[in-house]
Amino acid sequence: MAFILTGFTDEINKDFDIQMAGAKKYGLTHIEMRGIDGISVGEFDKEKIKPYKKKLDENGIKVSAIGSPMGKIRVNEDFDSHLVAFKNMLDVAQAVEAKYIRLFSFYPPEIGEDPTPYRDEVLRRMNEFVKAAKGTGVMLLHENEKNIYGDIADRCVDLVESIGSDNLRVIFDPANFVHCGEETFPSAFNKLKNYIEYMHIKDAKRDGGNYPSGQGEARVKDILQALKDMGYNGFLSLEPHLSRFEGLASLEQDVKYKNLSDDGERAFALALNSLKAILSELK
Repeated sequence: MAFILTGFTDEINKDFDIQMAGAKKYGLTHIEMRGIDGISVGEFDKEKIKPYKKKLDENGIKVSAIGSPMGKIRVNEDFDSHLVAFKNMLDVAQAVEAKYIRLFSFYPPEIGEDPTPYRDEVLRRMNEFVKAAKGTGVMLLHENEKNIYGDIADRCVDLVESIGSDNLRVIFDPANFVHCGEETFPSAFNKLKNYIEYMHIKDAKRDGGNYPSGQGEARVKDILQALKDMGYNGFLSLEPHLSRFEGLASLEQDVKYKNLSDDGERAFALALNSLKAILSELK
């Protein structure tokens, strides 16, 4: 089995030094970089990120992916400046030697409205991302976030197949599919299994809550068993969303989270131990 554990350590603490200590404490060799000393990774550039790359190296920690906010704007908002910001994220990814950038496929003008009429503009913008990344060695990973164009499996498939680039793959986030009312397994999984490059690990129920793996309705164990059977060789990234970490409100548009702890490290440890329990039960 070639599952590599990583995670959003900004959910442990906003302080990057504490993130590094937490990663080492819990045996992580990688982190998914999103919040750095309380600042979104989207605010960094290749120079500003250098001291943090030094800290990563000093602690023997690598970056599994840049958890960027790219594509997390409305589809009618200015794209030219957003594309400039995306190109900057490519520089940051290269500076920290990250193979992947996480991105999104844009909200409709009114959050919650049907995004289908905006398909052509979404595809145009996603194509621009792909063109910008060509030759950089950085792969783009689309996450199925609630309320964006690619929030359900069919539209995720549409994005990947319509763009048709080997450099655009998907992050499969089973909890986010639950929040969209999708059946994660076998339905969404079978539609996307050939395009899954990376996993986000959190569980959820349709009551709007996020839960440790195995305690919700996302069928995390079934998905991981299927991935193992397929010979999946990649990252499982913990995104617990169990604690009120700094930045949560700015990240989520329309989900009322329940069962949240104020202790980020405790919540992260709970999520990690729940995942390890499931992994130990796989055949």
